[in-house]
Amino acid sequence: MASVVALAFFFLFMFPTSFHVRSLSSNYYDHSCPQLESIVASAVKKAASSDKTVPAVLLRMHFHDCFIRGCDASVLLNSNGKNKAEKDGPPNISLHAFYVIDQAKKALEASCPGIVSCADVLAWLPGMQLLWLVTLNWYYFLITTSSGGPTWDVPKARKDGRISLATETRQLPASTFNISQLQQNFAQRGLSIEDLVALSGGHTLGFSHCSSFQNRIHSFNATLDVDPTMQPSFAARLRSVCPAHNKVKNAGSPLDSTSFVFDNAYYKLLLQGKSIFSSDQALLTNPKTKALVSKFASSQKAFEKAFVDSMIKMSSLTSGQEIRLDCIVVR
Repeated sequence: MASVVALAFFFLFMFPTSFHVRSLSSNYYDHSCPQLESIVASAVKKAASSDKTVPAVLLRMHFHDCFIRGCDASVLLNSNGKNKAEKDGPPNISLHAFYVIDQAKKALEASCPGIVSCADVLAWLPGMQLLWLVTLNWYYFLITTSSGGPTWDVPKARKDGRISLATETRQLPASTFNISQLQQNFAQRGLSIEDLVALSGGHTLGFSHCSSFQNRIHSFNATLDVDPTMQPSFAARLRSVCPAHNKVKNAGSPLDSTSFVFDNAYYKLLLQGKSIFSSDQALLTNPKTKALVSKFASSQKAFEKAFVDSMIKMSSLTSGQEIRLDCIVVR
């Protein structure tokens, strides 16, 4: 989604290939690579400890991968002389932290060579990143504990793909999409309205460049400079960090007030007129999506459950391509 540094839940508008849900298994590697969880957890701990932005970045990477040809790790492929790959498409230029996948995969290859697919590593890392992140904030989100946090046992057995086309990223929806465009986008992948609203909650993490919300704070329409749905002081703050002719490359704003904590603050702020993107605000323009926003704003537990369910559903999308176990070498 434009130049968002962390998350983007808005993806392809017209998709050129079919999707289906692969039959995955949470215990797929129990015998062939029993060390998987501890190896990935170690990579997560190391990365998240030194860079707080990594959880949001990897979550965004996973979404962008799954919404183009399914969750096949094609976003990891490098461009070559004959082909410009997904990672070099305009919406993906700001993706980074590929080194985390490299480190996890390298350790896995040393322990259980030729077993774990790159797609499973990419799908597993965001969940482990969020676990590490929320653990640092004194509550648990992805594991069952005495605090009653929901489980998120990432299903595995994805195959990797060798097709990666930058041209397909042109179809990633912009942050200016309205609710009809967003609904169509998700429905084309078998994802529901609840999935749309729940996955949008990932905007509780991360940071956005000015270019992704400039349309709301400067020259909004022929008569208004600022989007009238924005809370005035919030809009003024955004205008101060993102002037009309901004020249600061990394200028922008956190996506919510607790941008390093996975919580339901995104929904609370959305109801207060403090959302960053037009596509966030669009969730309030439909009775069904607005009701879900209100539900998640009032209940952290309801949001957590819906988010986990939707993540598992989304991460099962696939177009059934070839297997590839050499993502480090290929990239």
